[in-house]
Amino acid sequence: MALSQKENALEIIRFGHPERVVAGLPIHYLAYLGANHEGFDGEGGDCMPVGSVWSDIWGVVWRSEQEGVMGFPQAHPLPEPGARRDYRWPDPDDERICRRIYDQRRAFAGGDVFLAGSHRSTLWETAYRVIGMENLMMYFYTEPEFVRDVLRRIMDFQLGVARHYLECGMEMAFCSDDLGTQRGPLLGPKIMREFLMPEYRRLFELFRSRGVLIEFHSCGCVEEVVGDLMELGINVLNPVQATANNVANVRRLTQGRMALAGGVSTTVIMDGPVERIVLETRRAMWQLGREGGYFCRPDQSMPFPPAHLRAHQQAVEDYGRYPLTDVGRS
Repeated sequence: MALSQKENALEIIRFGHPERVVAGLPIHYLAYLGANHEGFDGEGGDCMPVGSVWSDIWGVVWRSEQEGVMGFPQAHPLPEPGARRDYRWPDPDDERICRRIYDQRRAFAGGDVFLAGSHRSTLWETAYRVIGMENLMMYFYTEPEFVRDVLRRIMDFQLGVARHYLECGMEMAFCSDDLGTQRGPLLGPKIMREFLMPEYRRLFELFRSRGVLIEFHSCGCVEEVVGDLMELGINVLNPVQATANNVANVRRLTQGRMALAGGVSTTVIMDGPVERIVLETRRAMWQLGREGGYFCRPDQSMPFPPAHLRAHQQAVEDYGRYPLTDVGRS
């Protein structure tokens, strides 16, 4: 009997016996107001017209500078510790924030998909936007208690949001923080383990206690933090940038323990030609997915030429059934 979408995805995640490689998890997202950088009035987000300026629910001022690309932070509401006196932390129980979750849940028709809750910019990204990147990097050393307080309050907010998602019956959590550059991690292991890991653990232990699967997104080079992410109990890691990581080493470290999603070079899909895209897709499926634990998709979301994206998707469809075939032997 053929597996359903969810059953096949679970077999991938568990390194079981999936029938085929697929592009991603079948998901219906729930997202609180502000998850995508909106303000309390609902304005803002990833695709605002160029020149738009708005404040999100954290008080971060954004400006849209490129068509079709998320905006850039322009002003930070907590640039120094003294600013806490007048700062108002967003409340996850604020009707303006949480009402959208329940509206989306009521509109969910069910079906062969996971009900997932978005915790985009879970901790690190929200912290550096609220404080400012340069400030935060200095404060890890000069004002560590201030940083700990900010991180704790951000995670208190995420825990409050999580309780609303759990009330709605969430099955999967989508969390994200870009922890890498193109060449290595943004933060050293001491900073990561002293400041961020304890706060991530608070949220992820809640999910694990309720049987919720966790997908975590981090752009850039993640090889040095893969062990920490597995320790937190993350089930799926994306996007495994092919140009920033030794993907074979990432697979070796995670085999049997954490599923991967992504790994197909954005540059190849953008530039083509079609024959090269097919080979790159097949290479990624064999290298990362021949023993399960892999969702095959581009390692970034880009405005790809439609024919190139279709070529990638068709290659997954044509060559993704188990047992996979080594591209060098077909």
